[in-house]
Amino acid sequence: QENLLRIWEDFGTTVMFVTHDVDEAVFLADRVVVMSAAPGRIIDDFKVDIARPRTPEIYTDETFVALKRRCMERIRSESLRAFDQQNH
Repeated sequence: QENLLRIWEDFGTTVMFVTHDVDEAVFLADRVVVMSAAPGRIIDDFKVDIARPRTPEIYTDETFVALKRRCMERIRSESLRAFDQQNH
């Protein structure tokens, strides 16, 4: 993760990183986009308003924890919705 951040900082290009790991998404991203179950559509877009450079110590920061919680809640609600749809 830290190597990817260094490469991004060195080259200054846009990076689209796909992950299922919410910690990783919040640590690396400027924004975290949550997608729906099939068909895949953007259902939420969270701005990561955490200063750079980011180090692993950020994982215990209040802002990090709060944003991770919001992302997880959105993913959970979408998972439950998709499960209900599949079973009805």
